[in-house]
Amino acid sequence: MISEHSYQGADESAAEEPGWDQKEMSLTEHLRELRNRLLVVVATVGIISVVAFLPSQYAIPYLVGLYFPPDIQLHAFGPADVIAVEFKFSLLAGVVVGLPVLLYQFWMFVIPAIQPKARRVVYAYVAPSFFLALAGIAFCHFLILPHVVRALLLMTSHVAVPTFGIAQTLGLILAMLLIFALIFQLPVVAVVLARLGFIDAPKMRSYRRYVFMTFMIVGGVAAPDGNPLTMALIAVPMYLLYEGSIIVVTLLEKSWKAADPFR
Repeated sequence: MISEHSYQGADESAAEEPGWDQKEMSLTEHLRELRNRLLVVVATVGIISVVAFLPSQYAIPYLVGLYFPPDIQLHAFGPADVIAVEFKFSLLAGVVVGLPVLLYQFWMFVIPAIQPKARRVVYAYVAPSFFLALAGIAFCHFLILPHVVRALLLMTSHVAVPTFGIAQTLGLILAMLLIFALIFQLPVVAVVLARLGFIDAPKMRSYRRYVFMTFMIVGGVAAPDGNPLTMALIAVPMYLLYEGSIIVVTLLEKSWKAADPFR
């Protein structure tokens, strides 16, 4: 038998929730719950992707024109290249638009034994993930991608004639947009973990130097041109989001300790 996750203070408040049952779940029940939540995730992303597939043929040329000069033409090196790019674009739209549902299903599987009141709290913190994803995409669009594309075009023109395939080019653009949409989820993840008692502000402060070094390494690996400015543009926002998360958690912890029946 696999016991569900317990929560600090759950025993004292369980009496207030007569419909709450902290029973044990078998491995089969855990797998069944995982299957059901994955079905919801796949259905959400799938439906949004289908809706976004037709507009993708108009959105992709517009997207390329935002980052590349008019004299750069993209080439399809195979009959399925364009379809593959449209599918990737639609899938990215499905993930970003459906992100609140995806995160909610993830948290509800990770903390299956939590009380109904705390589940509503998790939902309230996950909902803003959509707007944070849009903020991450906007940050990447205005500050990261133009700089990266210019640097890559300059490096390429020194050693070769630029002839870019549509699949590779759009793959780079979509991957970076998705990465920053996910990176900007850090405040939501930090607040939810703190709200559930897994981390707190003092612990987050104690890990500052390790987090900073980790983000610098990630920035160095993720920077396609190896330019220190590109590395900083990737690493610094991640660290600022971490510091912002510490501030938010610090402010919220005071009210949680005063009014939270689960802590």
